[in-house]
Amino acid sequence: MRKVIMWNLVTLDGFFEGPKPWDLDFHNYVWGDELHQLSIEQLRDADALLFGRRTYEGMANYWPTATDDVAPLMNGIAKVMFSRTLEHATWSNTRVVHERAEVEVPRLKQRSGKDMLVFGSADLCASLIRHGLIDEYRLCVAPVVLGAGNPLFKPSPDEVKLELVDVRSLRTGGVILRYAPQAASVSAAAK
Repeated sequence: MRKVIMWNLVTLDGFFEGPKPWDLDFHNYVWGDELHQLSIEQLRDADALLFGRRTYEGMANYWPTATDDVAPLMNGIAKVMFSRTLEHATWSNTRVVHERAEVEVPRLKQRSGKDMLVFGSADLCASLIRHGLIDEYRLCVAPVVLGAGNPLFKPSPDEVKLELVDVRSLRTGGVILRYAPQAASVSAAAK
């Protein structure tokens, strides 16, 4: 079965963007050769990206005209964008899904293929977490406290217990944490 992997950069105080949409300046604290290479490796190990509408729109505004070596991978990979309001997608290889993610993602996981990655998309991630559909959490923690912003993890009545899979320090001071849901936590979340 394909895995859904959430990949996000977060601040030490848990924000994936600053107080304004697309306020991502804190990424500069951890970006470097190591994260660049990891980005390429993750995209090569995946065959689909899952997005909520807001993250999709920001990515679709950036990647089609980007010129670095990550751009062909981002532009070439299949993309699934979940939205109740957006009718058409303009970024290459994008399929718009109006159905709830918790209905569509299990079908996608059953298809043959490589891993699926979720970038940003905190509201989509909250839905996937609530339904036990994230198989791995990959977080790069930036050594900065913003004090305000958009939290990656949204309030939820459910507790999700995780097991540490791997820890990797970066020369930039960031730390990559990889977690998998504990089996009991996944079954409880999926109820």
